[in-house]
Amino acid sequence: MHTITRWLGTALFALGLLGQGVTAEERKPIHFGELTWESGSLITEMLRLLVEQGYGYPTDTLPGSTVSLETALARNDIQVIGEEWAGRSPAWVKAEAEHKVYGLGDIVKNADEGWWVPDYVVHGDPARGIAALAPELRSVSDLPRYREVFRDAESPDKGRFLNSPTGWTSEIVNSQKLKAYGLDSSYVNFRSGSGAAMDAEIASSIRRGKPVLFYYWSPTPLMGRYKLLRLEEPPFDAEAWKTLSDPNNANPRGSRSLPAKLSVGVSAPFREQYPELVAMFEKVDIPIGALNAALAKMNETRQAPRDAARDFLKANPQVWQGWLPAEQRARVEAAL
Repeated sequence: MHTITRWLGTALFALGLLGQGVTAEERKPIHFGELTWESGSLITEMLRLLVEQGYGYPTDTLPGSTVSLETALARNDIQVIGEEWAGRSPAWVKAEAEHKVYGLGDIVKNADEGWWVPDYVVHGDPARGIAALAPELRSVSDLPRYREVFRDAESPDKGRFLNSPTGWTSEIVNSQKLKAYGLDSSYVNFRSGSGAAMDAEIASSIRRGKPVLFYYWSPTPLMGRYKLLRLEEPPFDAEAWKTLSDPNNANPRGSRSLPAKLSVGVSAPFREQYPELVAMFEKVDIPIGALNAALAKMNETRQAPRDAARDFLKANPQVWQGWLPAEQRARVEAAL
């Protein structure tokens, strides 16, 4: 009986959509980029649930690196990137200037990125019997003298810098920063095989009280789980940033990364075809504290992003209810 009722409800909902003028073409799946980092995958699943349950549009995800997904967005091969660090890659900047892609909203405020070490590397941790190994380490300019602290096992005459996986925009920027700071001769530029492998190496080093120098960002569970120290870099400079985001620039200049603005990236055809979803995406605003807590739970319990997104929406109605009109909000509440 419940199955029949559910089927009738779905059929009536579909008929209602058709009655509102939604054509078969418009109800083809909306393609989201499949993001491989934790916050990206969680936010993507949140948005997919809202689109599917609130507005009745089917969705799916297509895999790819950050740059390849931005290129696919410009071509409308995918329609949505759930967590776009807008303005960071040349591919995005070019496509945005040509009005092929748009960054909607400011979805997670106070997001940040940089180069980090565990706090005990600089200050020690008496409770764990760890002595400070680099007591005067404050800035990237101090790293040459501490390369032995971060010694690379395969190249013991150099330190190891743990970079992002190849294919991430941040991997390009970090590789250019190593050159700009004159560290490419004294540090191995170690690219992680994946975001999960990167997390595993950082967490393993911290659990064992070992020194590790790495790139990282927020929102993430790791940032709230451990006491970390961010290394100082030169102030942000827009012209220097251009040299860092361009992998072909032979003379990059040092600078902090571009101030983060996280948006929902959409293609130009999507922006025209789905004004109601554009209006919703522009309102997305996820508190970073609540997001980090959800990410920590997802990570610790090995929860699937789809399930974590559903739990987040259930537990935090006050966060997302204002993004949707009353009718769509009611549908999501009923589905949850």
